[in-house]
Amino acid sequence: MKVSDVMTAEVQLCTPDDTLKDAAQAMAALGVGLLPVADNERLVGMISDRDIAIRGIGMGRGPEGRVGDAMTAEVRYCYEDQELDEVSAIMGDLQVRRLPVLNRDKRLVGIIALGDIALVQSGNGTGVALSGISRPGGQHAQF
Repeated sequence: MKVSDVMTAEVQLCTPDDTLKDAAQAMAALGVGLLPVADNERLVGMISDRDIAIRGIGMGRGPEGRVGDAMTAEVRYCYEDQELDEVSAIMGDLQVRRLPVLNRDKRLVGIIALGDIALVQSGNGTGVALSGISRPGGQHAQF
């Protein structure tokens, strides 16, 4: 099964100049914990609810702080035509629960979450990703 078969295709974007409050409100309205950050139609980062809490509020930036100051600038992604098993392994290796999905022209076409994979794969796919994600460390580890 391909990523495009299970990803969420409708994706809310924010910009680096949006406020943390705007991003948090959009996440709450959508029931999501991550938004892609775009600048002039180019994916430049991702902002998560955790980024807002740790790099935003925790670092003294109030609700009017900028998304660009709290986002994760190193964007990891997958392609819409990749196999779910491969992407599950990548998510585990990267220790992330969600990835933006690009087409081969590197345009954002969706987001895939561990929950999306769990809905269509019984057993191994989510187990592989979850065991990797659950390892200590990762890009959002607190030291």
